[in-house]
Amino acid sequence: MSATITLPIEGMTCASCVRRVETSLAKVAGVQDVSVNLATEAATVTAADDVAVCTLEQAVAGAGYAVPQESVVLDIAGMTCASCVGRVEKVLKKLPGVAGAEVNLATERAVVTVYRGAATVAQLVAAVTAAGYSAAPHAEAGAVAPRSGWHDLKPFVISALLSLPLVVPMAGDLFGAHWMLPAWVQWLLATPVQFWFGARFYRAGWKALAAGTGNMDLLVALGTSAAYGLSIYLWLTDTSGMPHLYFESAAVVITLVLLGKLLEARAKRATTEAIRALQALKVPTARVRRADGEHEVALESVAVGDMVVVRPGERIAVDGEIVEGATHVDESMITGESLPAARHPGDRVTGGTLNAEGLIAVRTTAIGAETALARIIRLVESAQAKKAPIQRIVDRVAAVFVPVVVAAALVTALGWGLATGDWTAALLNAVAVLVIACPCALGLATPTAIMAGTGVAARHGILIKDAEALEIAHDVKVVAFDKTGTLTAGQPSLTACEGADAAAGEVLRLAAGLQSGSEHPLARAVAAAAARDGIIAPPVEDFSALPGRGVSGRVEGRLLKLGAGRLLRDSGLDAPALAARAAALEAAGNTVSYLMSTDRVLGLLAFGDTVKPHAAAAIARLKAQGITTVLLTGDNAGAANAVARALGIDDVRSEVLPEAKAETVAALKAGGKVAMVGDGINDAPALAAADVGIAMATGTDAAMHAAGITLMRGDILLVAEAIAISRRTYAKIRQNLFWAFIYNIVGIPLAAFGLLNPMLAGAAMAFSSVSVVSNALLLKRWKPGAH
Repeated sequence: MSATITLPIEGMTCASCVRRVETSLAKVAGVQDVSVNLATEAATVTAADDVAVCTLEQAVAGAGYAVPQESVVLDIAGMTCASCVGRVEKVLKKLPGVAGAEVNLATERAVVTVYRGAATVAQLVAAVTAAGYSAAPHAEAGAVAPRSGWHDLKPFVISALLSLPLVVPMAGDLFGAHWMLPAWVQWLLATPVQFWFGARFYRAGWKALAAGTGNMDLLVALGTSAAYGLSIYLWLTDTSGMPHLYFESAAVVITLVLLGKLLEARAKRATTEAIRALQALKVPTARVRRADGEHEVALESVAVGDMVVVRPGERIAVDGEIVEGATHVDESMITGESLPAARHPGDRVTGGTLNAEGLIAVRTTAIGAETALARIIRLVESAQAKKAPIQRIVDRVAAVFVPVVVAAALVTALGWGLATGDWTAALLNAVAVLVIACPCALGLATPTAIMAGTGVAARHGILIKDAEALEIAHDVKVVAFDKTGTLTAGQPSLTACEGADAAAGEVLRLAAGLQSGSEHPLARAVAAAAARDGIIAPPVEDFSALPGRGVSGRVEGRLLKLGAGRLLRDSGLDAPALAARAAALEAAGNTVSYLMSTDRVLGLLAFGDTVKPHAAAAIARLKAQGITTVLLTGDNAGAANAVARALGIDDVRSEVLPEAKAETVAALKAGGKVAMVGDGINDAPALAAADVGIAMATGTDAAMHAAGITLMRGDILLVAEAIAISRRTYAKIRQNLFWAFIYNIVGIPLAAFGLLNPMLAGAAMAFSSVSVVSNALLLKRWKPGAH
């Protein structure tokens, strides 16, 4: 059998590219025909059924091109345990065009990575449906929690009322009273519970069986049906008139499982409170100023550039810049900062934050999916949907869990029956084995802890991009910091300007002209100093940045350079007259730059930056956590060492070029897992190279994209808090997995040896899932500083 697959190809520019891709694909074993179209940028491949799309992708990559991928998010209904998760993932990964799939039991969501154009949403939905579940494209969650109340409670309440009369006679036995109900009454009470309220287990179990797999529902259906069937048999074959039946076991097990599912659903809803709280910040309408006055319009009608008026006490509807008015803005739900921030004309504001007391006009800079709030929601949802690496162990166990349990129940029944001849007891013990086994707790142990951990972190201004970053961060042994903008305020000022071959005023004038082509913080410091002294900066031509070293350009016809000592040395120049002064300035913590022409040094400029208020406390807290701190900066050794001494940093790596930062981070990994904290474009390679990248949201988008964790405000204390919540979350994951595994390891043998009756087994199963989710919810109590 063969199949035809269409793959989009990126990077082709000519007929040679087409030929290269075709040749590479044709070499793949099993490929029968290849046709690449440059106009549509797609390859049509006819190949044997067993040729995986990922193999074709690797062939395209080997030729120097790429197959673009995209993510599709599906809401999955009908999953009840870890076995269901494995089944859905398996059918999705089998589809042509699917590169990968991750299914999360707690969020009931699948994130499917597909090769663009190679698989449609309809195909994904059809595959999930064929596996016995239902699926739909994920719709953005609303601010309101899913329906709860009598609709959810009714099945359990009625089931409990019908089961109660079956259980009460057992209490009478304790006091020597015999309150056993007639057999027909027991049957009348148990049957609706078994086949009406228990129908969900039969439906889901049958679907799993039809798909060639098993799940928790199948175990419950098999176990309770055995107890119900045994009771019918004993009733019909009894001649004494008062047989001992087991209708209560079947009914109570179903009732307890329904209770467990009810409590589990409520607990799972609680883990998504962070998302709902963020969704609630969205404003449905905005007051837009037009030529004919102010109009209340739907948020979807607002465009970039529109002027939005926000009154005191209202939430700001869009991301934008204040044009009129001044106020204080409550940003606590976005940044975790409890104190309102002062905002004036020219300051940026974020949609969803609360305008405290001033009337302001805001020019819209971002709307819809591009707003900071929308990006935060996507980030938190993504983190909660992803799997932690430790979950892969659970998935392997879950894949064989149900067949092993069914086999254990069969062995139990045969063992007891053959050994004792009491097939009634044998069947009841087998029922207990089926009922107590719970893959639900295994499936929920990791995702619920991750959802609770990422949710509480987001409320305190720590955005965790994915579960892997959360898991790795708990084991961080080294934290490397960028200096400017991370440990310091990133707002340097000119502290000294001295001439060597030119007067100090002339040095400042030429430097201001040269730096007029730059947006670097040092350039702004030079411009501010020149403006303060009434100096008019000349224009610059042929301006260029020299990464990690400085800038160059032509001012008044002269080629000038401004940069650190590295640039001075690279230019083959020296400044002996300034050496002593430069050393003294650097020792005092200043950054020293030299202004030079092609053949001589004209002078130096020194810049000072203030250390952030909580930087020393942050370093101390990291040390208390047993973490080694490193300062990694392109600044001179004197300035770097001065900052390190002031803050108590363990190690200093100075004068490191941006391209060498990643190599330095890689070298630091010899001391254990490394986290890199930075805020600039030049930090992005190091953030990506670290085991965990931590970016300041006050910095650049490039840094935030490269990092696994983003701190929503510039408080460096959040670095220690991010590691603390990671450690707390990972501890919960380990606790949950321990109890989920130990519960099954202990419970199944107890049931097999006849030490648990089916009702106790059902109660234990219901309790196991609830206890795992409830334990994860304890993370919601976490607060910064609680280590």
